[in-house]
Amino acid sequence: MIDASAPPRPSIPGTAEPGWAELGEVLGELLADHGADEGPTELERLKSRVYRLRAGADGGARSFVLKRFDPWLARRNELVLQRWLPTLGLGACAPRLLATAAERYGRCVWHVYEDLGEGALDAAHPDPKPVAAVVDLIAQLHTRAAGHAVVPECRHYCGNLGAPFFVANLRDAIAVLEALAPPKVDPTPQQGALRGRLLGRLYQLRDDLPRRVHLLETLGGPDTLLHGDLWTTNTLVSPTARGLVARFIDWDHAAVGPVSYDLSTFLYRFPKPERWWILEAYRRAVAGAGWRLPPTGILNAVFETAEYARYANRIIWPAVALLEERAAWGFEQLAEVERWFDALELALPE
Repeated sequence: MIDASAPPRPSIPGTAEPGWAELGEVLGELLADHGADEGPTELERLKSRVYRLRAGADGGARSFVLKRFDPWLARRNELVLQRWLPTLGLGACAPRLLATAAERYGRCVWHVYEDLGEGALDAAHPDPKPVAAVVDLIAQLHTRAAGHAVVPECRHYCGNLGAPFFVANLRDAIAVLEALAPPKVDPTPQQGALRGRLLGRLYQLRDDLPRRVHLLETLGGPDTLLHGDLWTTNTLVSPTARGLVARFIDWDHAAVGPVSYDLSTFLYRFPKPERWWILEAYRRAVAGAGWRLPPTGILNAVFETAEYARYANRIIWPAVALLEERAAWGFEQLAEVERWFDALELALPE
């Protein structure tokens, strides 16, 4: 029975996204709790599966970020935001998870986050002060988590982005590329040549596998909790009364691994002349924990290996799509990965 005395729920704009009806129920309660249940609502699509919802008017206006996940990925984010970061004293370094809504058949889960606004680092023209704030947060995450009890739990749920990630992706990429041949797939001469060139690169990495694994395991840095996707677009720096405050968003790739994985991702986002002073800022930030980074040549090797692991991973999925679905875009994606291989340079000047 409908309670006629209950206040009307705010009108949430509709989409064809799965689970949107269940999300709407949760949003109605959340907006009421935040005093934003009166006034207009506005929905902005930020990217695939991600929206910004503005609701309320005047002093009651609020803004939220809505993101749709596969259920297992939603659980990873929940563990990071609600368990691991707070345990490390870093709960404030990420947006608050305000509500969740599961699609009734369990196909997806929606998260509702506080909207932290804009403030990503400018990778092309890095400002030293915001960059220093982000580097300090990276160092805090790495040094606080290393040796902590959250590491085995994170490894259990999220895996390892160190040597196991490199080895598994390299072997899987080789296997699926070798399968891209008749009768399963009938590539054109150009596509066959692309496949051959990529396999040649992967075979070279396989030959060098023992050396690279040894470097990662001995000199890549201690296993710790990693953000796993430290592009500058996943950083936010905001001015406060206490100075600049850095936060990280999009913890979808969080896992355990050596610090070199996060560092390589972050450093490669910046122009080469800027990377040295950024690395030196990290070196100073971790010195208080007694950490010393290896020489430049070793760092370049482990950073390069982390990049190769990511490239191999990005080979697997278009190749699988070609094998299973004859996806027309598969070879286009493989050609893009080859361009990454061609453009890869040492992270640091030697």
